[in-house]
Amino acid sequence: MAEDARSENSNSAADPLRWRVTLAFILVQVGVLLSLLWKVGFFRDMDLVYRQILLEDTFFPDWLRDAAVLRWAYLSVVCAIVVSILIAHDRVRRLACAVASTSLLVILLHQGAYNDMTFTTSFWCSLWSFWFASRIQRDQSALLLRKAALLARVIGSLMLLGGAVGKWTAEYWDGRVLYDIYFVDRDFWVFHRLRDQFDAQALRGIATWYSRSVVVLETCCGLGMWLLPARAAAFLGVAVFFSIAFFSNVYLFSVLWCLILLSAVGWLVPKQTHRSGRPEPAAGG
Repeated sequence: MAEDARSENSNSAADPLRWRVTLAFILVQVGVLLSLLWKVGFFRDMDLVYRQILLEDTFFPDWLRDAAVLRWAYLSVVCAIVVSILIAHDRVRRLACAVASTSLLVILLHQGAYNDMTFTTSFWCSLWSFWFASRIQRDQSALLLRKAALLARVIGSLMLLGGAVGKWTAEYWDGRVLYDIYFVDRDFWVFHRLRDQFDAQALRGIATWYSRSVVVLETCCGLGMWLLPARAAAFLGVAVFFSIAFFSNVYLFSVLWCLILLSAVGWLVPKQTHRSGRPEPAAGG
């Protein structure tokens, strides 16, 4: 372990891009941690319900219905991420990411949080972190950052495409679903302002175009964002994921913080150079 630490220090001194590699890892880990902590209030309430009301679904084995398993898995993820951020050692970080990914998988399969989107996005970002940590000593920094940004774009595109597919229905296209969810009585600044300025009929029309815009945006970004150059995709990903929560529901940040900071990895990709030494944009990551 001491040898690894010395090797890491010498690599850092010799590699001018090493700080970008470290920053990319920490960004994504902080994103996952923010997502999980944003969820802590809901998780606490869910834990209280589990203690007071026995929930039984025979679809799940006994250990995946046990509230203690869910509780310890959540705590394990948080602790593992904190360790990976604070201890700058590759083996420790790989182990911490493996623990976090495994614990998130347990949470995703548990009766109490089955398929919850916060833990779904966090799981994929945690897998990205495990892969990234396992490649730090194997790939050159520039190559690793390009690979990492491409993988980040693919994950972001899949999340957006998954959201879009769920909205490919007549009810979403004519705005009924989002009108009922957000425009009628949602306690949020955007919808307060709209209700103050428009009558019910106008709100219904706004909801239709708002819903169609969401469907089209998520579909186009889901199909095409992964094909964009790294920095353009980073800007688009951060803007889209941030705006989804900021303009509709701050609780969605529990789903999106990890994707926002995962998208930001694209900004750390170095510009490629021609053999003449002149820089060119990092097209294609």
